[in-house]
Amino acid sequence: MCTVVLAGLRKLDKLGFNRPMWTRRLTAVLGLAVLALVAHAAPANAIANGEEVPIGQYRFSVKLTMTGIPTADGGRRNSACSGSLIAPQWVLTAGHCFRDANGVRVDRPVADLTTATVGRTDLGGTGGHVVTVVAVRQSPTNDVALARIDKWIADIRPLRLSHTAPEVGDVLRLTGYGSITSQNPTPSTRLRTGQLQLTTVNAATLGMTGYAPQRNTTPCPYDSGGPFFSERHPGGPTVVAVVSSGPSCPHVLDETTARIDVIVPWIKDVIGPRVLTSSGQTFP
Repeated sequence: MCTVVLAGLRKLDKLGFNRPMWTRRLTAVLGLAVLALVAHAAPANAIANGEEVPIGQYRFSVKLTMTGIPTADGGRRNSACSGSLIAPQWVLTAGHCFRDANGVRVDRPVADLTTATVGRTDLGGTGGHVVTVVAVRQSPTNDVALARIDKWIADIRPLRLSHTAPEVGDVLRLTGYGSITSQNPTPSTRLRTGQLQLTTVNAATLGMTGYAPQRNTTPCPYDSGGPFFSERHPGGPTVVAVVSSGPSCPHVLDETTARIDVIVPWIKDVIGPRVLTSSGQTFP
């Protein structure tokens, strides 16, 4: 409506009509209003050029917060990663999220405190669960870790594990609590998502490149460990890979992700026998 009125007033000016001062002021006010509406309608960034996840969706997503990680100079630092719930008491994430002061991946929590926020889309809210990581197991073959939490989560359906090799061209969805840029990165307080497309299949890794909402939709710092999952599996969302490494975000190059189907036997060995829940679902 504002744009229609504004166009009409400007047309009168071009035709040479001497409009009263109040109508000229109205033109200026309407112009500012249109600019404000356009700015408000601009899409929000996410992951890097992704989008915010609606409240309550992808509840298997996990934010890992590490407080007091030892550093080589004897100090402490804080950090964060992303992940996913794959069993009621286990979180899947990147192996490099648990490194000692020398940068070596280890089979234990490295921080004074590592918390896992599960199923909370907006970290400023109260939904989901906040639990503590009490044990870590590192994959012997790729950049994947399993983090055991101190409470059993029964009201969130975990991600299923992919048992078959993905194919070049597959489009996978990513969720994470990372930054939206590599410059002065800060973890997000809102779960974000985007889609990437599979470009290469290697023995332990997959190459992925941005697909939607934009060509340069890519993971950023603190998205490490975030799940790439298929939404087309008949049994529900199925994790295919996790964020491992890549160029500074955003970018249009390949991301290196850690492949899951090749380590399913190891995952099952760590988690233990299959667990039957009250809903009839089995894990892993």
